[in-house]
Amino acid sequence: MSRREIREHIFKLLFLLEFHRADELSEQAELYMDEVEEASPTEKESGYILDKFHKIEENLEGIDKLLSDASEGWKLNRMGKVDLSILRLAVYEMKMDEDIPTGVAINEAVELAKKFGGDESPAFINGVLAKLV
Repeated sequence: MSRREIREHIFKLLFLLEFHRADELSEQAELYMDEVEEASPTEKESGYILDKFHKIEENLEGIDKLLSDASEGWKLNRMGKVDLSILRLAVYEMKMDEDIPTGVAINEAVELAKKFGGDESPAFINGVLAKLV
């Protein structure tokens, strides 16, 4: 499985944050991993995906603070849920994951936005992340 496919799974798990209570997230994440059919991850990849998801979840307050500061004129609760989930993943990779270069994190976020977001999503995400660099 490619890094891009792994990143897509993490994004989809982050999207769950918007629809479930905190006490349900671990169970929902496990259910998601059990139900994945397309580009099904190996056990090692599943562990990596869940680990990264939980790390982002643990750092969500700090990530959201960085996003709030960078997205002038946009409150997080007004952003599209897809865009917000992509931004959270990208900010984590840029600021807290030493294995991912900043340029790669931004590029991958824009690619996710092209695939899952609206017409304006790639430009919006690129603009917000550019302010964080």
